[in-house]
Amino acid sequence: MREGSFAVLADRAVLRISGPDAESFLQNIITTDMDRAVATGAGFGALLSPQGKILADFLIAVAADGFLFDLPRTALADFTKRMTLYRLRAKVEITSLAESHRVVAYWGGESAPGVAGTVIADPRLAALGFRAILSADAHPEASGYVAATAEDWHAHRIALGVPEGGRDFALGDAFPHDADMDDLGGLDFRKGCYVGQEIVSRMQHRGTARRRAVMVSGAALPAPGTPVEADGKALGALGTSADGRGIALLRLDRTKLALDAGSRVTAGGVPLAIALPAFARFTWPAGTDDEGAA
Repeated sequence: MREGSFAVLADRAVLRISGPDAESFLQNIITTDMDRAVATGAGFGALLSPQGKILADFLIAVAADGFLFDLPRTALADFTKRMTLYRLRAKVEITSLAESHRVVAYWGGESAPGVAGTVIADPRLAALGFRAILSADAHPEASGYVAATAEDWHAHRIALGVPEGGRDFALGDAFPHDADMDDLGGLDFRKGCYVGQEIVSRMQHRGTARRRAVMVSGAALPAPGTPVEADGKALGALGTSADGRGIALLRLDRTKLALDAGSRVTAGGVPLAIALPAFARFTWPAGTDDEGAA
């Protein structure tokens, strides 16, 4: 039996949204198709600004007592405030579980972990494994999984090219397409209106998304936020990295021109090799190679 790993993610927090109007309320506010989330038990999505920028990205677990949001701890206060403002007269309760519950990631195993909590298959990508929302006093140990660190989890995520808000891009500064949410199941283009929907739909239908989260590799990659450049021209910025692999948000058109010209692409002086994630349905602009190296 293949043994997996698990890690408590202290940088994540849990918020519960419940009540008789919770599903319809969320359907009209966030990017997630709540009908599909209810049918499958899980969802991925974001709350956007009216300008279409990601204010918080999250996983959703459907539980008996409501919808459990697994989101960056740094985004919890602002997300709670905004959802409370949007609630108006809807019969919805918004409850922070940040102190009473914790998020645990399980990956690399052969089956879902048998733990006392709410467990979902990560809706973004099967290779990411499972997420569990457990009470703070519950044991995260599960048969077939050995303890690891949050850094180990992020190394696994980075190796798959899956970006996360607050780590690989600044919240409030990126469109969902920038963070590959369309290819990771975090956007719905058929469910109707939600906050920021008009701008995101326009980008989808006109094909105007230019920035994308891509995979990079290099020796001793510098800190997140380091500019990625070629011939002194900005292409984007580096996100998180581990073990010589990282994620970067780059302008694909400018990166294509640099690769086609044989220019060195660097971050903080470190040469980068660049590739698209295996899950990507988007492609390089015509005439370039997705395995191009600096």
